[in-house]
Amino acid sequence: MGFKNSYIILFFLFTAQVWSQNSGAEFGIITDNDLYTSSKYDMYYTNGLELFYKYVSKNQNSKIHKKTTEFRLGQYIYTPRFINTPEKEIMDRPYAGYLFGEFGKTFFYKNESVLKMDLRLGYLGQNAFGQETQKSFHDLVGYKEVFGWEYQIQNALVIQTHYLFSKKLFSSVKSDFVDFHFRSEASLGTIFTGVTTGFVSRIGFKKLAPVYNSNLYGGAVGSAESEFYFYIAPSINYQLYDATIQGSLFNDNSPVTFKLVPLRFNGEAGFKYRKNKLNLSYVFMYRGRELHHPTNSGYFYGSIGVSYLLK
Repeated sequence: MGFKNSYIILFFLFTAQVWSQNSGAEFGIITDNDLYTSSKYDMYYTNGLELFYKYVSKNQNSKIHKKTTEFRLGQYIYTPRFINTPEKEIMDRPYAGYLFGEFGKTFFYKNESVLKMDLRLGYLGQNAFGQETQKSFHDLVGYKEVFGWEYQIQNALVIQTHYLFSKKLFSSVKSDFVDFHFRSEASLGTIFTGVTTGFVSRIGFKKLAPVYNSNLYGGAVGSAESEFYFYIAPSINYQLYDATIQGSLFNDNSPVTFKLVPLRFNGEAGFKYRKNKLNLSYVFMYRGRELHHPTNSGYFYGSIGVSYLLK
């Protein structure tokens, strides 16, 4: 538990130092849970928590409206569908914890294209404290005891990269309340390797902010505009590797693993709101079936984000 606490202390010490040097900045929290969509389902990607801090970086490129630098600390927890029995024969997904620190850069272009790149370092397995976090949460809110963590994915080092590119479509069509974007993502590393491509559309309840000043991709930092819109983002994912399901690339000592279903349909839809210095969001996430097991299926969860802008 000391390792996890040192992660948190270093994160806040570093971001506090950077905070003091930058006027255009944002800090916040993102919490994911399947309970945010239904009290009945508690399975697969069952909980996520991220703390982040970002600020506007120096920019000397005439084609770029704004560059941001971001630091993030996160933990994800994965469980099978049935968590009230220790019998591994009925598990339709491995238990897994994933703890990481992230450093990222985002480039917001004047034509409303976006390029994001980030690097994550951390742990998958017992060193990620997934079991301890879930047990503490269930004890706190009075949920049932969880059995089966002794079969979790074993320790593996996280060295993970992620890239996102988004391009605005139909730029010649002028609309203050609707826009469309092509979005493509790629992950490469010791935990996830795969590609995702799809489309994003914003539908504004008020005039849409340009993407480089919008909270769609984290561009609200350094901007004083207000926002309120609904967005939808269907996509196709081809997953080549997932250590939370298959175990580590470098050993086969995890007691419960499965073969991937590589091609999936994913979707997300939600609301994003910004007023003055406050950023709020609620997103419904759907993920297609990820592995081969008779009871495994697609699933959904909710994501809530709250952040504060520093001018």
